Amino acid sequence: MDQPPAADGQGADVVIETRGLAKQYRGTLAVDGLDLQVPRGSVFGFLGPNGSGKTTTIRMLMGLIEPTAGSARVLGRPMPRSTRSVLPKVGALIEGPALYGFLSGQDNLIRIDAADPTADPRTRKARVGSALDRVGLTAAARKKAKAYSLGMKQRLGLASALLQPRELLVLDEPTNGLDPQGMREIRALVRELAGDGTTVFLSSHLLDEIEQVCSHAAVMARGRLITQGPVADLSAGTRGRLAVTTPDPARATEVLAGHGVTDLVTDPHTGEVTGELPAEPPDLAELNAALVAAGVRVRGFGVQRASLEDAFVALTGEGFDVAG
Repeated sequence: MDQPPAADGQGADVVIETRGLAKQYRGTLAVDGLDLQVPRGSVFGFLGPNGSGKTTTIRMLMGLIEPTAGSARVLGRPMPRSTRSVLPKVGALIEGPALYGFLSGQDNLIRIDAADPTADPRTRKARVGSALDRVGLTAAARKKAKAYSLGMKQRLGLASALLQPRELLVLDEPTNGLDPQGMREIRALVRELAGDGTTVFLSSHLLDEIEQVCSHAAVMARGRLITQGPVADLSAGTRGRLAVTTPDPARATEVLAGHGVTDLVTDPHTGEVTGELPAEPPDLAELNAALVAAGVRVRGFGVQRASLEDAFVALTGEGFDVAG
């Protein structure tokens, strides 16, 4: 029997909550003690390199696999025990769509919709047409799925998740295989769905994807949660890089290094020199004056806003796939 939603005052405001969630495979912890909270109405980015435990977590949230330890609640109900009551309210695209290659895109969606006991058969055709239109596949509706490109198959999988209004949409790498225009269209669709009140849980290994579309995010690495919160806050505590634009990059680099600036990189096209400020940074006005006094012609000087990539590197010491 399902337990009632959490009575800690957060149940109504949190659509996904995990406590100590873990999954072990043959001695390897794929997910290790995950404590996650996804606010209602958010576009929540679940960020991490491939192999960091994102898909395993999603499979546990959707009741596809049992956790080794810990607990998960989705829409206030324990999973996987409550799959029958929860999943009709959730649209999901996990590890790519499962399609019948011999059927058209339209017929694939008709079959998926027919398997939903809550779907009204009288309005099936309209629902399928609307879902295809939202993902830009109307023109290819009668084309066999086996002839679809990877990006088109990804769109069709997303359309299957949009056949019914959902409280929660769970998307695992939704822009995988799409060209830049397709990626922009899917991101715009995600924002539109969130604007309609749907909570979107979006797993991605692309930092720029999370920064462009998500209001909140969690960062995973090697199966563990590194940090979570509003996207704007995740990089707030990270120092940005110093950036100096000059026609004298070699001399600027020498001066900056002498003042403790490290990891100096010069862009050969713009002449911009960037670097990491020391833990106790010098006064920026004095640093600028030192450059001028050394004969460096300074055309631009400032500290770049720290990005989510900067925050990830600062937290983990690892690089990251920024744009895929």
